[in-house]
Amino acid sequence: MEILSTSTAKTEELAKAVAKKLKAGMVLALYGDLGSGKTTFTAFLVKALGFDSRVQSPTFVIHRLYIRSASASPTRGSLSRQGGTSDSSDPRSPIGFQTDIQVIHHIDLYRLTSEEEVLDLGLQEMFLQQHSLVLIEWPELAGKFLPPDTIKVYFTAIDESTRRIVVEGLAV
Repeated sequence: MEILSTSTAKTEELAKAVAKKLKAGMVLALYGDLGSGKTTFTAFLVKALGFDSRVQSPTFVIHRLYIRSASASPTRGSLSRQGGTSDSSDPRSPIGFQTDIQVIHHIDLYRLTSEEEVLDLGLQEMFLQQHSLVLIEWPELAGKFLPPDTIKVYFTAIDESTRRIVVEGLAV
């Protein structure tokens, strides 16, 4: 699937469409230059999945964790426990569909310089966690560690407000 997004509203529409197709255990690799829309898309995707999370680029902390929990309160830092009151197992849920995703790992490999550093993050363990989704920005360094069914999303900035977004490996 490919779209030409001329606004954040269009990017949000795509994120909602993608969210409806995601299941726990999936991995999304987000490719694109600085400012091409990877984190913006991620923020919309996290919201579309029913998480009440403040999504920020994990460039400096490398890994942010969003957890769906009615009892947890939001915290700052590299580990963010995010509260939410929607029940994603309920078809009447505000997100409009059921999802088994309870944890989102948001990773940014931009500052890493070796495959050893990638391995030290524990990606393989994250890939095996039940009820989790893994989103990786700047995944090039982790290429050989990614599962074969990784969904690849490519972002290209055309101009200040236009982005070409290509989703591979997911029928949307």
